[in-house]
Amino acid sequence: MKKLIFACVSILVLSSCNNNTKVENEETVETLEVTTETASDMAYQSFGEKISADNVLSQNDMYEKYKNLKPGDTVDVKFAAEVKSVCQSKGCWMRLDVGEEEAMIKFKDYGFFMPKDIAGDEVIVRGVAFIDEMSVEDQRHFAEDAGKSKEEIALITEPKRTLSFTADGVLIAENQ
Repeated sequence: MKKLIFACVSILVLSSCNNNTKVENEETVETLEVTTETASDMAYQSFGEKISADNVLSQNDMYEKYKNLKPGDTVDVKFAAEVKSVCQSKGCWMRLDVGEEEAMIKFKDYGFFMPKDIAGDEVIVRGVAFIDEMSVEDQRHFAEDAGKSKEEIALITEPKRTLSFTADGVLIAENQ
């Protein structure tokens, strides 16, 4: 996490020093829905809409934004956080660590999916953050997708306030 934040801050500092400087060696390789971008010395796999790794909030800054939201409020934002879990059926959602809680990330128009093996990885997401109340039925569905036991699923009996996010683009840092 510290390396990702350091890389993002470094990019911001370097880009603000001279607005006339162009990146000469930035390469983009496209495949179906996945692209790889090189920003400075950090490479990313890109999913959904193409986004950049600049002007990214930390997970703690994002948590502060969530604390100020009320149901019905939305905020457009880009932030970096650790993946806690991913849908093991299709990769159609993921949960991100945003400090004291986890945010439930879904993908705009069900238009792209995440690899199922990225729990523990750092990602950057861009989209709309909001507060939602998740029904018992939805909680049980997501618990089933996450591979929870029948006993764990049966313990879900009340609606839950959730930190929600609809992502239009995601970057996953590639291992260097």
